[in-house]
Amino acid sequence: MARNSQIIAGLDLGSSKVAVVIVESDEVARNIIGVSLVPTGGGLRSGQVVSIERTTDAIRQAVDEAAKMAGCEITNVRLSLSGSQAMGFNSDGTVAIRGGRVGDSDIERVLEAARAVPLPSDKQILHALPQEYIIDGHDRIRTPLGMNGVRLEARVHVITAARTALINAIECCGKAGLTVEQVAFGALAASASCLTHEEKELGSVVVDVGGGTTDLAVWYDHALVHTVSLDWGGDELTKQIARGLRTPVKSAEIIKQRFGCALASMVSDGESMEVPSVGGREPQIRQRHLLCEILEPGLEDMFTRVSHEIDVAGCRELLAAGVVLTGGTANLEAIADLGEDILVGMPVRVGTPHGAGGLVDVVEDPRYAAAVGLCLDAFDAAPRPIDTAPPKRTTKVWGKMRRLMESWF
Repeated sequence: MARNSQIIAGLDLGSSKVAVVIVESDEVARNIIGVSLVPTGGGLRSGQVVSIERTTDAIRQAVDEAAKMAGCEITNVRLSLSGSQAMGFNSDGTVAIRGGRVGDSDIERVLEAARAVPLPSDKQILHALPQEYIIDGHDRIRTPLGMNGVRLEARVHVITAARTALINAIECCGKAGLTVEQVAFGALAASASCLTHEEKELGSVVVDVGGGTTDLAVWYDHALVHTVSLDWGGDELTKQIARGLRTPVKSAEIIKQRFGCALASMVSDGESMEVPSVGGREPQIRQRHLLCEILEPGLEDMFTRVSHEIDVAGCRELLAAGVVLTGGTANLEAIADLGEDILVGMPVRVGTPHGAGGLVDVVEDPRYAAAVGLCLDAFDAAPRPIDTAPPKRTTKVWGKMRRLMESWF
């Protein structure tokens, strides 16, 4: 390890895979030194843990592989979650400025006031990110510290997640021998590695298409203005392929990755592929065009949902930088072209991680966007206490989780 350097591990816990990226950071550069990608083995569904054992095994394997490549031991990770019933909303807070000049305590109080919103008992605040500050009616202030005034207001974007999903994910990391330092919403982490400074300023949408969910983060003027998790992912396409081509699901996933194209019009009628059959039958030769006719309607539905969420955000005309696609499904051929057809007037591109050196050629893939983003940025967790005590029993893992939550909140 270089002098005065720090080892940071980002763990993206998705529905279909666990991605781990290890970065060595110092005063000069941030270099990727370890990478791994491991299937979850059915341990998660729609971003929520459905098998503690399988998820723990996948996390352990992914971290061990990345740590072996990096030549170091990993005990702490930054965790990103997709799905988990995540949703965001905007909130305001107002306080009187003590002493006529904004101090750190005033900023803390106004952010706490903005976070003080009633939530259902099954929800937990994951992030409360400032959009702008207002002093005596003067808005669009980014750093109010030291400014004079009487009244301080803050507008923040709050992201919530399902409380049990958060606790279960942390427990799996604990069982794998890891301490979770931070938890971030998947599309927020992906934004850190895929968006440029100009895209955040001009207005853009990060669409992180995972296996079980699709997460959105809408940016304008360097502020997060809308987030949501859609219950749709690339696994739905795989199931449709399996049914349409009458092939096992595992084979359907391989066929999707190898031959899939989002626009059937871009595939000639003469292209064919071998499709494994079910029940021990002989493989079939099918037209690639048929596969694309299965994929295109599903992707059109996904982009239609994205379009609706952009309308909900109420800033379509402001998003000059368009849409950036990440996640494994973003690797499909011509997916950006289909996106531009559906999202009329908005440019669409596939986003790959940037901002670090080292093994950049390995992570030049949208599947690593969130894991790399975790290593490049830190995300504020809201200080809201929660009770993580298990019913009627206490285990070492629960004790470790309780201490972790107490240190956050």
